[in-house]
Amino acid sequence: MANKLGAIAGIILLISSYNLYRRRRSIQSIPGPTSPSWTFGHMLQLFLPIEYGDNEFAWLKSFGAVYRIKGCFGQDRLLVSDPAALQYILNNPRIFPHGPGQKIGIDLVFPEKCVMREHGDVHKRLRAALNPSFTGAAVRNYQPIFERVAQNIIEKLEESSASPINVCPILSEATLSTVCEAALGYTFHDLDKDFVVYNERLLALSANQSQSQIIADAIMTRLPTWLLDSAMKLPSAAFEVIQTSKRLAIELGMKIIDEKVELAQQGSVVETDVFDALLDVTDSHSGKRKHALTREEIAAQTGMSLDRQFENNHVDLSIGILLVGGEDTTSNTLAFGLLELAKDPILQEALRAEIQSVGGSSSGFDNMPLLNAFVKETLRVYPVGPIQERISMQDTVIPLSEPLKTTTGRLINEIPIPKGQIMNVAIASYQRLPSRWGGDSHTFRPSRWLDGGVTQGQAVGPYANLLSFLGGPRVCLGWRFAILEMQVFFSELISKCSFALPEGSERITMRLAGSLTPVLPNGEKGVPLCVTRI
Repeated sequence: MANKLGAIAGIILLISSYNLYRRRRSIQSIPGPTSPSWTFGHMLQLFLPIEYGDNEFAWLKSFGAVYRIKGCFGQDRLLVSDPAALQYILNNPRIFPHGPGQKIGIDLVFPEKCVMREHGDVHKRLRAALNPSFTGAAVRNYQPIFERVAQNIIEKLEESSASPINVCPILSEATLSTVCEAALGYTFHDLDKDFVVYNERLLALSANQSQSQIIADAIMTRLPTWLLDSAMKLPSAAFEVIQTSKRLAIELGMKIIDEKVELAQQGSVVETDVFDALLDVTDSHSGKRKHALTREEIAAQTGMSLDRQFENNHVDLSIGILLVGGEDTTSNTLAFGLLELAKDPILQEALRAEIQSVGGSSSGFDNMPLLNAFVKETLRVYPVGPIQERISMQDTVIPLSEPLKTTTGRLINEIPIPKGQIMNVAIASYQRLPSRWGGDSHTFRPSRWLDGGVTQGQAVGPYANLLSFLGGPRVCLGWRFAILEMQVFFSELISKCSFALPEGSERITMRLAGSLTPVLPNGEKGVPLCVTRI
């Protein structure tokens, strides 16, 4: 009897010790705003404010770079913008993979064998094959495409009889054209009409931000895998759009491969785009294909996919992983940049003078410090994917750049994270940290990059310490592509056109509609500008 009582007491002690251990590793002592709702938590405040960041930036000011918020149904989350914590999270994707909401979107939309869907060694192999097409040298080969498309933008602006002109549709078609030519060797007009139509329907689907969508996303993450798989096969308009888009994209990939293989057999192929490179990734010493991809793997990279800033619960569906410049992502960034120029004629004239003094983009961009500062500031203030989702796959500890004061009054320099903890990587908040970007971090001011207003610190992102392209092993493949595209487009447009706000213009806000999007008061996407050819 005594032995049994001892065993029971031992079990109770173990359970108590474990519970104490779990409590110590929980995030209950991390301060944060009071939840307004058990059902929605802070999700409506985070994702559906009048302007994105209205609440998030207020919380940042009140609670600092790491704080606790509530997800739907009482779920605890951490919102993280501390540089050291972000560096640790993004550089350890095995410990912090995509969160459950994001994973559902990826599994639903990505075809198997797509680099964005794979993990571990398979992911490394796919990225190794794709990387050569996105080096600095490779991307510079696409500059003539960017310049030609930029001229087309100028012509469309001139031809438009509307005044003011909504620049968003023109920029969307332009960025889609560049990635089609650079990635696939196709022009926009060569694409199958059904493919384009379904891509537009996907973009519209991704922009469906609503209370019901937030609840649906939260419920889906709690369904068992077998039930979720069954639900995805049910007949619905949304699933039909996604499945058809994925099928059309794979068919397009196979068609392009067949055409390029046939040209190669005829001896007339020249490596000019990403698909050409993938079909001939060879080792010059051995003559064998290095990191070779199968025909199916190459085609899978054109599968309908989430764009580079895809990682939130409200999925940004875009044309394909190889179309890395993004139709909506890069075009939205360009639109925000032109809006800022229209607000500031002095900055616009200074940029124009710099571009003209060095002879335009043909002279390279190293001698255009103000233009580069303008590109960086546009990316900083308007990150297309402002918030991402991660989950901890094990008990771990994340470091902090600055001490955090817990609800018990204790100062801590690291946060114990339990297995299963959901975290939101707060990119928009990180890129407005006063400690990194200056006391006026909420102001659009490109000169901060020239006058020492930016504090150097942990190397978090691949470009100017920004996280607009994420960071770590899963950093956006096409970040150099996007930077050069923006440099060329801005250079060409500013040197040949002037941009002004229409008289009595309405306030344009930034909202999260798949990606960070410029929105008019009526809820429609748009940036109306008065454009004059110089």
